Amino acid sequence: MAFENLSNKLQEVFKQLRSKGVLTEADVKAAMREVKIALLEADVNFKIVKEFIKKVTERAVGTEVLQGLNPGQQVIKIVNEELIALMGSTQAQLTFSRKPPTVFMMVGLQGAGKTTTSGKLAGQLRKQGRSPLLVACDVYRPAAIKQLQVVGKNYNIPVFEMGTEVSPVEISKKALEYAAQQHHDVILIDTAGRLHINEELMQELQDIKTAVRPQEILLVVDAMTGQDAVTVAESFDGQLGVDGIILTKLDGDARGGAALSVRSVTNKPIKYIGMGEKMEDLEPFYPDRMASRILGMGDVLSLIDKVQANIDEQEALDMAKKMRANDFTLEDFLAQMQQIKKMGPLKDLLGMMPGIPGMGKLDLESALNGVDPQKEMARTEAIIQSMTKEERANPSILNGPRKKRIAAGCGRSIADVNRLIKQFEEMKKMMKQMNNMQKGKKGKFPFFR
Repeated sequence: MAFENLSNKLQEVFKQLRSKGVLTEADVKAAMREVKIALLEADVNFKIVKEFIKKVTERAVGTEVLQGLNPGQQVIKIVNEELIALMGSTQAQLTFSRKPPTVFMMVGLQGAGKTTTSGKLAGQLRKQGRSPLLVACDVYRPAAIKQLQVVGKNYNIPVFEMGTEVSPVEISKKALEYAAQQHHDVILIDTAGRLHINEELMQELQDIKTAVRPQEILLVVDAMTGQDAVTVAESFDGQLGVDGIILTKLDGDARGGAALSVRSVTNKPIKYIGMGEKMEDLEPFYPDRMASRILGMGDVLSLIDKVQANIDEQEALDMAKKMRANDFTLEDFLAQMQQIKKMGPLKDLLGMMPGIPGMGKLDLESALNGVDPQKEMARTEAIIQSMTKEERANPSILNGPRKKRIAAGCGRSIADVNRLIKQFEEMKKMMKQMNNMQKGKKGKFPFFR
């Protein structure tokens, strides 16, 4: 999970600060030394760490903090505010040209995830009511055009290509003409990358830029490369001029230093972050939400966004009605689990909930008692899918032979099947009790109606 190491270490530092009734200047400076080490271990640029610690310390040793009612919390507030400022203060959105089509030029090194990111971004723009077109301008990498076509098909986005014999500059020009004819209002040009920055690559990108005059040049950078990501961003911006940065593979980087460094070093906004394989996992970057995640305060707004993007509102309302009527079946339970799975790994979702991140990794694992929520959900799903529709609707008919068949069908034991049925029946009882309590309140107090 992104920033996992940094988040755990910062939470330990702040835990110690909260435990002190009064803070001295020495306490603050000792805490800042720990914060400094944590940031450096997270692969944050040394100059940025030095400046960050200086700003936080200057604010934290002021009289309003040291003499405050809750000085520990005030220090955390200052760290939170400085983290937000470090990452850009406000969300930087894509801009669109007044006269369509709007051209976005996707650039970056090989392996950064440029092609898949182009497809995800196009898919999101389509959901917003736009008509995007993907343009295949990587004529060098083997199967690059085919990869873009596969990505385009996955997200139902058309792909413009002219093979590998035509120059990328010519392809870009023709794509503009084609987009105007076919009424596409957004063009995403998937350019070629290299394993390293060289003159040939930069010249080609500059030629495409001159030919199509993109609204924005978006640099796709692999977050897992750490300080190299910052170097790459500096080079591309210096030679090409970058309007925004997309950090990919942030979900696989437990350190997260690139996200904290790249904005300060380049002074270019991070517009999106890649947090997984699905289209919805390309998330708009909110500095305040990310700072909240890092400090273990949760990220309720991003959690709500995920729910709205993945959970069907009507289905959720229907499910709530069934629960109130005590008509909730194992079929409904299965459907509910499948909707939750669309939102991504459960550990990541838990990390967005206030209070849970603050527990720290070891505390959370202890609370779960060695149970992997994702695996447990998969096992439950397998058991229910081994049942017939009749059995899912009415678990009371599950006798010995039926349970034996279900257990054999999903590779689990009869004890596992029994445990699921018991848990489901207990859940239904609890729902019934809650409904009865609610009805009692309505009868007693007319304003509950």
